Amino acid sequence: MALNDTLEQIKNFDPNNIDFEKIGVWPLPAKAFVLVVIAIIIFSLTYYLKIGELNGELEAESAKEQSLRKTYETKSFEAANLDAYRAQMDEMDKTFKSLLSRLPSDAQVPGLLDDIGARGRESGLTINATTMETEKAAEFYIEVPFRINVDGGYHDMGGFVSGIAAMPRIVTLHDYTITKKKDPGLLSMQISAKTYKYKTQEK
Repeated sequence: MALNDTLEQIKNFDPNNIDFEKIGVWPLPAKAFVLVVIAIIIFSLTYYLKIGELNGELEAESAKEQSLRKTYETKSFEAANLDAYRAQMDEMDKTFKSLLSRLPSDAQVPGLLDDIGARGRESGLTINATTMETEKAAEFYIEVPFRINVDGGYHDMGGFVSGIAAMPRIVTLHDYTITKKKDPGLLSMQISAKTYKYKTQEK
C-alpha cells in the first residue's frame, strides 16, 4: 500500500509547481532528488576549489623542482671540475705573483731609474736627464711616469730601448722624439717611460 502511495505521489508530482515554502509536504522522492542535487553541487564546488588549490601547489612545486635541478646540475659540474679549477687558480696565483714581483715598490723606484741610466751608458748614450712626473692612480695599480733625455747614435738608442725591454722590472716606453744635434751622427732622444706599482686593495 505504501509503495502504491509513493508511486502515485511520483506520478502526480509536477516540477513546474514546486513550492519551496512547502518543502515539508513534498513527496519523499522529490525531497531525495533535491538532497542529491544539493549534495552534487556542494561536492562539485568543494572538488573544484580543492583541485584548484592543489594544482597551484603542484605548479609551485614543479617550478621549485626545475630550479633545484638546475642548481644541482651547476653544483655537480663545479664539483666534477673542482680539481681543474684549483689547478687553474694555482696557476693564476703563480702568474700574478710573478708579475707582481716585477713591479717596483716605492723604495725601489729610485733604484729602477739608476738601472735605466746604467742601461743607457752601457749602450753608449749620454743620459742628460731622467725626470719623474706625477703619479696616476688607477683601480688596481699606480702609474709612475717619467721622461728620459739621452744623446747618442741611432743604433745606440736601439740598444738602449732593447735593454729596457729586457729589464726584470716592468717598464713601458711611449711617445718619443728624436732630433739631430750639431755633431755629425749624434742624435737627441726624449722618450716617455712608465713603470707601475701595485695598489693594495682595501678590505
